[in-house]
Amino acid sequence: MQEESYVMIGGDGRYSYAKNSNPQRAGADHAKTLIIEAIAENLDIDEDVSCPISNIFGIADLGCSVGPNTYVSMKNIIEAVVQKYKSKGRHDSNLPEFHVFFNDHVSNDFNTLFANLPADRQYFAAGVPGSFYHRLFPKASMKFVYSAYALHWLSRAPPEVGDLDSASCNKEKLYYRNAKKEVGQAYSAQFEKDMETFLSARAEELAPGGLMAILMSGRKDGTLPIQSSLGPQYQPLESSLLDLVNEGIISKDKMDSFNLPIYGPSAEEIKAILIKNGHFDIVRLVTRTRNSSLMLTVEECRAGIDGLFSKHFGSENVDQLFDLFSKKVARMPPLNGDDLIRFSLNIILKRKP
Repeated sequence: MQEESYVMIGGDGRYSYAKNSNPQRAGADHAKTLIIEAIAENLDIDEDVSCPISNIFGIADLGCSVGPNTYVSMKNIIEAVVQKYKSKGRHDSNLPEFHVFFNDHVSNDFNTLFANLPADRQYFAAGVPGSFYHRLFPKASMKFVYSAYALHWLSRAPPEVGDLDSASCNKEKLYYRNAKKEVGQAYSAQFEKDMETFLSARAEELAPGGLMAILMSGRKDGTLPIQSSLGPQYQPLESSLLDLVNEGIISKDKMDSFNLPIYGPSAEEIKAILIKNGHFDIVRLVTRTRNSSLMLTVEECRAGIDGLFSKHFGSENVDQLFDLFSKKVARMPPLNGDDLIRFSLNIILKRKP
């Protein structure tokens, strides 16, 4: 399977992910209590106080990007695990040593990530470059796996929606919101394939009794993929691309062959995939809703997809594209009704014995 690589903008400049990831930070903060409770109630640990079988506790952040969110999340997880061990009688002298593995694509800005590691961190750090749609770690070597707002990125956009000769071609659109039903079905099928691959890899790497926390964008149960709540965020970007097509700056075929490789599943979809996979117990599967009249800023948008657009449409057109996007967002009337609602999924899984 041909797989694409999508990374956030590195460094600490105006469009960097480090400076434009507040929405993701807010989502992670909201899930903090859920994760702490899951560790306290569901994480299996070695309770032999005097002679622990293993004194290394492996944690992985999959799709970590460049920080600073990952540092906060790793600190919270480690503090909760330490509290779990202490509740079972472990003293400071025989607590496990924590080894945190930061994972993202090879082209991720690991230099910025490691240059800004907290000086007071209570863990050993390592980088693991590569796609989380493949195996990354030795068998049963992880005790806790974490992934925040990364799994909505597919391994690739469904090929048929960018095939100009396909009946499922998503012409004059860059996303599946309000698209043909076949387009939404293609995205759903691609997500199912990717998620099964992801879960099978993690089932090998996560020790029995270990936990996995997944935070991701989603949608309401009982809705079709083409009813995604993410659509209003991308509509002005789609409109800006069409303007460039009409001006002859970008070819129509170039636009028709491009689709964002992003998908927001429902809790129902996730549950069905997990049951089929069979390697995990569902500890928690929560659909979170919030109202937001705010559109993505040009900085937030570029932090996430600038590289993707540069690769397909040419870097020489990206500034003009996002300038149009910014102007359209400024002129848009306030969102209302269902367009105000954002859905996200907070998922806690436990590796079966």
